[in-house]
Amino acid sequence: MKRTYSLKLAAIAMAFVAVSCGSSEETISENEEVIVIPCSGPDYFTDDNAFRANAFGESIDMNTAKRKAMSNAKAQLAGDLESVMKLVGDNYVMSREMNNREEVMERFEENARTVVNQTLRGIRNICEVSTVVRNEGTQDTYRYYVAIELSAENLVTSYYESLSQDEVVRIDYNYERFKETFEEEMENYRNNR
Repeated sequence: MKRTYSLKLAAIAMAFVAVSCGSSEETISENEEVIVIPCSGPDYFTDDNAFRANAFGESIDMNTAKRKAMSNAKAQLAGDLESVMKLVGDNYVMSREMNNREEVMERFEENARTVVNQTLRGIRNICEVSTVVRNEGTQDTYRYYVAIELSAENLVTSYYESLSQDEVVRIDYNYERFKETFEEEMENYRNNR
């Protein structure tokens, strides 16, 4: 009897362990469906090496869908870049003791906008997918998915070159300190995204 009791207890314990070690995936209800969006997900997130953005465009014309997708992705990337570069400029200037702080800050912001606009020309496509939605009785619709990236190193280098040409800023500018501030802001950006 004691042995039977021990076997039952062992079986219950094994069942408990088997259930608790089961899949940790989240379950979805019957009426839900997981959607996989092309050119999106963790592989397309901004990281230490590159800023990334993804978007899609939709139109009855495939070229228009592509233009919309690229425009949306570039707008997202530009917004992200401006946000990070503004924080980098703010934090870099505030970490320096300067008499002409306001003037230097304005120059940093102006340079950031110029560099962002110029560097957007250096983006590269890292994913492109076209699909067509067949609509019964109406015109088909094209969807174009795109992911783009811009090298973080190229951005810092372009910003450095822009700042080093400005005589007022050059006196107080330290590239290594700026790059360190940039890397800190990239880390914050990734963690808060």
